[in-house]
Amino acid sequence: MKTTTESAIEFASPGLLRIFASMVYDGLLLAAISIAYGALVVTVSVSTMGQPEAGHRIEWAAPAKLAITFGWLLCLMFFYIYFWQKFGQTLGMKTWRIQVVDERTYQLISRSQAYKRSLTALFSLGFFGIGYWLSFAHPQRRLLHDLTSGTRLILLKKNK
Repeated sequence: MKTTTESAIEFASPGLLRIFASMVYDGLLLAAISIAYGALVVTVSVSTMGQPEAGHRIEWAAPAKLAITFGWLLCLMFFYIYFWQKFGQTLGMKTWRIQVVDERTYQLISRSQAYKRSLTALFSLGFFGIGYWLSFAHPQRRLLHDLTSGTRLILLKKNK
């Protein structure tokens, strides 16, 4: 049986710089997803409404702009939800040896936890990253979206 010290080392929390570094990696993937989403939206728009006149941009009404933005955010959230639930890691998290797990079982998180985590992370990042800075005040360095979704980030050991 493992001692408390061994468990604490095995499940150490990653530092904020490591988390931000993994976010940069994921940001590159999200940029590619955003470009693909934009291409799809433009293709559908041109297919249904026709091509704008030369030198003019596609003009969308306010409700359409809102729907397009909402759809884009859903695509970005789905990226995280899928990878967190299926593998416990995005590509950026895998590169930096970070995994998200259920706080009680240390197993993969559920779909509802992934949804809660992604929604809270979106708002946390949107409000000047307050949910990330909270980790400095938390004894286990957990983020706001960890606390609201019942998850935690763990730092994996290096492969030899």
